Amino acid sequence: MRIVIIGLLLTFSFHDSMSARNILPLPAHHNELAIVIDDVGNDMKGTEEILNLPVKLTIAVMPFLPTTREDAKRAHRMGHEVIIHLPMEPVSGKASWLGPGAITTSLSSDEITDRVERAIAEVPFAVGINHHMGSRATADERVMRAVLQVCKEKGLFYLDSKTTGKSVIPKLAQEMGVPYLENELFFDDIYTIQHIGKQARLLSKELDRDDATIAIGHVGVTGVKVATMLKEFLPLYEKKASIVPLSDLIPEYHLIDESMP
Repeated sequence: MRIVIIGLLLTFSFHDSMSARNILPLPAHHNELAIVIDDVGNDMKGTEEILNLPVKLTIAVMPFLPTTREDAKRAHRMGHEVIIHLPMEPVSGKASWLGPGAITTSLSSDEITDRVERAIAEVPFAVGINHHMGSRATADERVMRAVLQVCKEKGLFYLDSKTTGKSVIPKLAQEMGVPYLENELFFDDIYTIQHIGKQARLLSKELDRDDATIAIGHVGVTGVKVATMLKEFLPLYEKKASIVPLSDLIPEYHLIDESMP
């Protein structure tokens, strides 16, 4: 996994409340695994099951949806980390799949800035951003420069979900001094339980050879399947790695305890 930090120590404003659940600490591991769950914020299937898993996940919440604020607050209250799952224009696909407030290549840079800032205001406790779809937008340097500039000003990191091999995020993030991370594996890029299980086993092998690993799953069509798979595989993953929020994979970040709206 690639993690790049440029510039001086950055500070998050982030209230890290402990989960109400009793989770016993496991022995420390050298390896770390961050599991990200996308598409939260619209009362999608699997949300309840995912949020109740007994590990600290990173929950990517889409802005401007019916349960956006409720889901972000609940995820935070239950001890998970929250990031913004920002809808961005794909190369192909239906516009309806994006949801409201999407970042498209037809927008001016000022309009992009405004939409990103409004998305941040919509998702309480967010400490970073990744993208929903986005294969066209994340390959556009002008678009991503505007997005990353807001990240820099607001002290947010960026997770490149890697929905295209043409992403300009690594180049721009390094140039602009924005800490970023890169996804390595989707559990459910194919919706079948057979494929999700195959990806879960592949992740287990990755943990044997990589000291920092990121994997993404989703609520919605595959939500219950992903939750069921994680419930089965988490004990195995916890034998090999510490399951941590994304921000833990950026050691130069200093998280401080402040209340947020």
